[in-house]
Amino acid sequence: MTASGARGLWLIPVLGALAAFPFLVTDPFSQQVVVMMLMYGALGAAWNLVGGFLGRVSFGHAVFLGLGAYTTLLPLAALRLSPWVGIPLGGLVAAAVAFVVGRPTLRLTGHYFAMATIALLTVAQLLVVNWNWAGGATGVEAPIANDAWLLLFRDKAPYYWIALGLAVLTFALTVVLARSRTGYYWRAINGDEGAARSLGVPVERYKMLAFVLSAALTGVWGGFYAIYIGFIDPDSAFSLTLSIQIVLVAILGGVGSLVGPWLGAVLLIPLGEGMRVALGGSGSGLDLLLYGLAIILVSLFLPKGLVTLRWHRGSAGS
Repeated sequence: MTASGARGLWLIPVLGALAAFPFLVTDPFSQQVVVMMLMYGALGAAWNLVGGFLGRVSFGHAVFLGLGAYTTLLPLAALRLSPWVGIPLGGLVAAAVAFVVGRPTLRLTGHYFAMATIALLTVAQLLVVNWNWAGGATGVEAPIANDAWLLLFRDKAPYYWIALGLAVLTFALTVVLARSRTGYYWRAINGDEGAARSLGVPVERYKMLAFVLSAALTGVWGGFYAIYIGFIDPDSAFSLTLSIQIVLVAILGGVGSLVGPWLGAVLLIPLGEGMRVALGGSGSGLDLLLYGLAIILVSLFLPKGLVTLRWHRGSAGS
C-alpha cells in the first residue's frame, strides 16, 4: 500500500460513522447540525480552491451561493422545475457569473481583491432586492409537498443523504484537483506569481479556473441550501455574515489543506447551532463572538489551523 493510500484509511471509519448516523440518531436537530456541518465544510472546501491554494481571499463567496439558491428555488416555485435540474443549473449560473466578474477582479491582489468581492456581494444583494420577479425583499418560498422528484420531504433524513452524497463528491473533487497539475500550478501562483509566469505557467487561465470551479461548487450547494431551508431572501442568500462563516471554517481548520475546512466546520457549526438553541433570541450574535474567540485561540496556539494537529499544510495529501 502506498503512503497516500495509508493516509487515506481514516476516511473509512469517518464515512462509516456518517452512514450509520441517521439510523442511530433520529433526533431532527442533531441531523440538522450534521447536515449544516457537511454543507459548511463543503463550502469551505470550495472557497479553499481560491483562498487557500490560489491565495486570493474572497469575502463575497455568498454571491455564488445566492445565485445557486435563486436559480434552484425560483423555477421550482414558478414552474415546478425539479431541483435535480435546478441545482446543477445553479452551479453553471454561478460559474458563468464568476467567469465574467473574474476577469477584472482576479487582476487584483491582497485586500483590493477582498474589497472587490465584498462590493460584488453588495451589488448582487441590491439587485435582487429590487427585482420583483425574483421575489424582491420578500424572498421566495418552496412549495409544500412530499415529492422525491421535487426534493421536498417532510423529514430531514432524505436531505441528510443528499448532503452526504454532495459532500463526498466535493471532497473527492478537491482531492483530485489538489493532487493534479492544476493544484500544483495554483500553489506555484500563490507562492510567487511572477516566478510561475516566467516558468511558463498560464497564470491567468489557472486563476480563472480556480475561481470558476469554486463558484460552481458553491452554487451547487446554494441550490441544496435553498431546498433544505425551503425559503430564501436577499438577506439570507447574499449575506456578508454567511461569506465570513465560509472563510472562518477554512481558516480555523487550516487554509490550503484538504481536510482543514471540514475540521473547522466540525468545531464551529455545532458550537454556533448549540448556542443559538441554548440562548434563543437573547443570545443573538453570541455565536459570532464565539467564532471570533475560537479563531483567536487557534491563531495563538495553532497558527496553521486545526489540521496541524495531525496533517501539515503544504503536503499535497493533507
